[in-house]
Amino acid sequence: MPLATKASDLPMRVLSAAVMMAIAIAAIVAGDPWLDLFIAAVVIVTLAEFYRLVLKAPFGIVGKGVGLFAGTIYIALAGLILNALPVPMIIGVIGSVIFVDSFAYAFGRTLGGPKIAPKISPSKTWAGLLGGVVGSSLWLGIFVYVAARQVSGANTLGFEAGELGTLVLMGAAIAVAAQSGDFFESWLKRKAGVKDSSNLIPGHGGFFDRTDGIIPVVLLAGLFLNVMR
Repeated sequence: MPLATKASDLPMRVLSAAVMMAIAIAAIVAGDPWLDLFIAAVVIVTLAEFYRLVLKAPFGIVGKGVGLFAGTIYIALAGLILNALPVPMIIGVIGSVIFVDSFAYAFGRTLGGPKIAPKISPSKTWAGLLGGVVGSSLWLGIFVYVAARQVSGANTLGFEAGELGTLVLMGAAIAVAAQSGDFFESWLKRKAGVKDSSNLIPGHGGFFDRTDGIIPVVLLAGLFLNVMR
């Protein structure tokens, strides 16, 4: 996209992002049933956009059927898990994806370098993935620090070498999951021959364009909590 076009879209993108963030925060603060309704609405719209992409793609009847079935499980399961997570975990998951995206963009634009899969997503670089790992690890450190202070009431909290290693490994897993979700949607949009999943969010495309990285991270969080029980 030309730089002038990006610049002209920036105010609308910022405004749309602010509105989306305000609605999400309001739903989290309001709690049930509003949070449940908000998650359900996002899942329904995301599913509708996913169905549109699958039906437009040249997969054939059997391929479309399999895609619709698998995608329904993929997206609906993430919605069910997100709905079951405690509010702090919801904030942790969404925050980690925001940090992944932000740091991946910053590292990718600053460092450049080789692309991961240029035929699927030309903007994704290995430097961007590294930035995603850094961002996710940083967010996890902040999240764990704040959570531990809330529980223990301690004024200071340090991390041992082993704990730092665990945070980085978890950050890497989250970054890979989030970017895998991005790649999956990018591949599907290329197959469908569209730029965005829809035009419901001015300057951002559709809801699936915004939730593509969140879905696999939510599934990862659900797996992690299930293993830890």
